[in-house]
Amino acid sequence: MAKSIGKPIQSDLNSDKNRDSNTEALRVIIAKGEKIKLGGGKSSIEKHKAKGKLTARERIALLTDEGADFLEIGLFTAYDMYKEQGGAPSAGVVCGIGIIHGRECVIVANDATVKAGAWFPMTAKKNMRAQEIAIENRLPVIYLVDSAGVFLPMQDEIFPDKEHFGRQFRNNAVLSAMGVPQIAAIMGPWQAAPIYQS
Repeated sequence: MAKSIGKPIQSDLNSDKNRDSNTEALRVIIAKGEKIKLGGGKSSIEKHKAKGKLTARERIALLTDEGADFLEIGLFTAYDMYKEQGGAPSAGVVCGIGIIHGRECVIVANDATVKAGAWFPMTAKKNMRAQEIAIENRLPVIYLVDSAGVFLPMQDEIFPDKEHFGRQFRNNAVLSAMGVPQIAAIMGPWQAAPIYQS
């Protein structure tokens, strides 16, 4: 194969430019993701830990098999939403697929560092997506509950249609009828919405 001599051809220059652009975009996404993973922020985490409690991500890490990956779903859910309410990073809930005793499971863990784990409209949507994945793949669901219930200033937006909170009851029933295990571990407050979910 002949080597090109002289200036790089245009496609090589475009390729380098695209790579650099994508690398920078990925760096920004990773940095934003790391900030989101702090939930309610460092001070909220410190207050939470002062009560002798683990964060949602720490609970998941202890629950899942050592060395197994956790595939988080919806890290950017509710990104830049609910600003008037102080925000809800990751919709105040960590969802994903983890390995527990060698078996893939859907894990849903309230992040109590975000408004005491209160449910926003997008929290319900994210929970439903986790349930749908469990239904589609017949995966057991583990709920790690630590929630103050529905975020009251927005409670009128939690039950407005069939694709909101009420749909979770149906999903619980579907999973039960399929014989798919659903387990709730109560890790803190257990008010209103999370009671129904689990």
